[in-house]
Amino acid sequence: MNSVDINNELKELLSGANINVQLSVPELVEKATSRGEATLTVDGALRAETGKYTGRSPKDKYMVEEETSKDKIDWGKVNKPISTEVFDNLYVKVINYLKEKDELFVFKGFAGADKDSQLSIQVINEYAWHNLFCHQLFIRPTAEELASHAAQFTIVSAPSFKADPAVDGTASETFIITSMEKKIILIGGTEYAGEMKKSIFGIMNYLLPEQGIFPMHCSANVGEEGDVALFFGLSGTGKTTLSADADRKLIGDDEHGWSDNGVFNIEGGCYAKTINLSAEKEPEIYNAIKFGAVLENVAVHPETRVCDYDDGSLTENTRVAYPINYIDNIVTPSVAGHPKTIVFLTADAFGVLPPISKLTKEQAMYHFLSGFTSKLAGTERGVTEPEPVFSTCFGSPFLPLPATVYAEMLGKKIDEHGSQVFLVNTGWTGGEYGVGSRMKLSYTRTMVRAAIDGKLNDVETIQDGVFGLNIPVAVEGVPTEVLTPREAWADKAAYDKKANELAELFKNNFKKFEDVSEEIVKKGGPLV
Repeated sequence: MNSVDINNELKELLSGANINVQLSVPELVEKATSRGEATLTVDGALRAETGKYTGRSPKDKYMVEEETSKDKIDWGKVNKPISTEVFDNLYVKVINYLKEKDELFVFKGFAGADKDSQLSIQVINEYAWHNLFCHQLFIRPTAEELASHAAQFTIVSAPSFKADPAVDGTASETFIITSMEKKIILIGGTEYAGEMKKSIFGIMNYLLPEQGIFPMHCSANVGEEGDVALFFGLSGTGKTTLSADADRKLIGDDEHGWSDNGVFNIEGGCYAKTINLSAEKEPEIYNAIKFGAVLENVAVHPETRVCDYDDGSLTENTRVAYPINYIDNIVTPSVAGHPKTIVFLTADAFGVLPPISKLTKEQAMYHFLSGFTSKLAGTERGVTEPEPVFSTCFGSPFLPLPATVYAEMLGKKIDEHGSQVFLVNTGWTGGEYGVGSRMKLSYTRTMVRAAIDGKLNDVETIQDGVFGLNIPVAVEGVPTEVLTPREAWADKAAYDKKANELAELFKNNFKKFEDVSEEIVKKGGPLV
């Protein structure tokens, strides 16, 4: 089967009598509830369960091995190859399966708020609630844009279609397959809506570098003077908390591009964790949970329909999706200038990284490639003590190109715009996890605010003896003994041992970057 046949199959599907195109939020809510897909909470949000898959399925994610893209892709555990034959056969099966459904739902929109590099997308959904999710997460077109909309990429999502691995060539019943050549993302066997969001991010991570645009897995905000700050960090490091600032406007919470024009949000909505959510801790997210918001796997009282955000019985990965305009303090459209400040967030459970340190360009590239944080005991079954996690570029599951492509773009941007880069440890101080204490959020906020305000750009620093990081001698509002990790430990020998242990882990992890310049390794990494 060739690509012409593939396109004809798609046209035939979209011309069916069962197709609902660009339904409004109320229409999609009505469809989802009447079809038994989801229920309404007391706050008016739509609440759905995703069944056995409550998170992404990285082992079931593939890219089609195609002549036009195969030499560019960084093949491995993240980007697993699958043949054109397997894709084509599954595609036809899924299309035929969807043709038999009573109703299908189509969303047309965009990824990327920068008009110069915007990607036109369409999503074909088996479920109405999935279509609402896409409506809220991606960029919604105006009536004029919709009239001339021509999709450059299409998601075909059939959650209730399950593959037969023995016949279909997949690892399990679930599959998330991207064909760069046919410009299709095929999803089946999983109801977790986040697969659609992250698949489009993966596409942007492939396409944007070709246009000289740096794609980033980060949150971003901007001050009254137009000063942009970026926040990179893995789960649990405080990215959402620290980027939400009453004195600064949110550009976006998760995915951005950095072009010659400045920074832009890739999405039109937010996808926030809700476990242990409260109005006191995260009022912006809490108040965004209203009519039109989509809740995933959140526990709800069967009679009162009141949400229990502390209940993780279905999963710890409970989520809410909502359009960015559900938050008051935002930039519209979601574009701003070039970043003055870049913050890398890490939750170091070893308690040896400084609470804040200034990075040289080489150190920034080194720590960007490393993407270090700690997985803490209790977060996953079987994790009994802190485990180091290295997620390349703070987003390794979504990078189709070699990591050095993105790191080199970061280095170039730092050179071009003089951005100041800081490594901020929101983890432990005074000892490792179980001995020391978690860094006070008030101290972290003070340090981050000082960095963003430019107060740490020209301050006196001392060099950390193990990691080579430049630590400010003083930060107003933060005790001096907190700033230097070794001084915060009562047992200096224990600190030295633990610091050297982490440094060795950094160095061992970095061995996989064979094509990185020696300068980055020497000037960016640990001294020991």
